[in-house]
Amino acid sequence: MLGLDACELGAQLLELLRLALCARVLLADKEGGPAPVDEALDEAVPEYQAPGKKSMLEIQQLDPEDESLAKYKQALLGPLPPLMDPSLPNVQVTRLTLMSEQAPGPIAMDLTGDLAALKNQVFVLKEGVDYQVKITFKVNKDIVSGLKCLHHTYCRGLRVDKAVYMVGSYGPRAQEYEFVTPVEEAPRGMLVRGPYVVRSLFTDDDRTNHLSWEWGLHICQDWKD
Repeated sequence: MLGLDACELGAQLLELLRLALCARVLLADKEGGPAPVDEALDEAVPEYQAPGKKSMLEIQQLDPEDESLAKYKQALLGPLPPLMDPSLPNVQVTRLTLMSEQAPGPIAMDLTGDLAALKNQVFVLKEGVDYQVKITFKVNKDIVSGLKCLHHTYCRGLRVDKAVYMVGSYGPRAQEYEFVTPVEEAPRGMLVRGPYVVRSLFTDDDRTNHLSWEWGLHICQDWKD
């Protein structure tokens, strides 16, 4: 829901493309097996069979005597991340932020604490405004492919909306990543005002449930309602 200008979008797409290409090449079996691709390419090339996954450490240690490959891996994947607490998950979703230029300020929810408490919090969104969503997360250990964020919105127990945002593929690093969705317009009118329950899920191509939580959203005539 966050808008990106052409330069920013191009830079982000190039970064994701470079990481995806690296993952596809480096994750291929040494016997010459094909590299993994996304679902769209699977459909275009039905004979494709994905090889087994390799960890970040295995990728970094692949063909260590090949200097050109080592430089390529260094440029695309960066150095190995520092040793992590083994109890940490590979993907940590830390914040979700509703952003609108018309809002008094960012509306952020901390996803590192008690998620159950979010059910009792109400995040106000003024009807008819343009808004964006920023998802902040970390990748700690291994490359993760096909991250996506899903939001199912319910009103009086009935699902009234489903949104799926393709976040992309990322490698581990110490810094957090931020993903911003395209701009959307909040619904307006008397019939859409009121409370909603949003059930959110952060998952990937392996259908791993990295985080799921519920939160309250109230569409009002004004931010102060």
